[in-house]
Amino acid sequence: MAELGFADLLSLVQSIGVIGALGVTLYFSRRQMQVQKVDLETRVLNDLDEKLHNMAAIFLDDPKLVKVIYNAPSDIGRETPFGYYVLFMCAHAYHMRERKILSDNEWIGWFQWMKNAFQYGTIGKDWKDGGMELWFDPSFRNFVNRELIPLPVTAAKN
Repeated sequence: MAELGFADLLSLVQSIGVIGALGVTLYFSRRQMQVQKVDLETRVLNDLDEKLHNMAAIFLDDPKLVKVIYNAPSDIGRETPFGYYVLFMCAHAYHMRERKILSDNEWIGWFQWMKNAFQYGTIGKDWKDGGMELWFDPSFRNFVNRELIPLPVTAAKN
């Protein structure tokens, strides 16, 4: 068996140190890339949400313009575009939760807000009877149908 001298041992330890440093650098750079990917997806989703927000504002000003994307058989009141606006806002909060952007406390607040809207407002009835769910992605539809719709609809007591 060959004897390793001090210089050879020092060279071996130095090589192991360099390889270890490269491994740590690779690990943290991969984590940073994943974080940047989530940030980019979030920025894109926020940009699309801003465009929906602007479109909803236009529809609220003139509900007849809804016919450009949905040719409803009857006149559309201001409640219909506002209902979609509320649902798009809920969907945005839901997707931010899926991406782990919202903290637990923020999500609990949004979730309670959505439950109240579906329980005490007309949005739950509009979701079921008005075909609103067709305009949302399957993940959000499942969330609404599983978590928000089963609530009994009761009138708010004064």
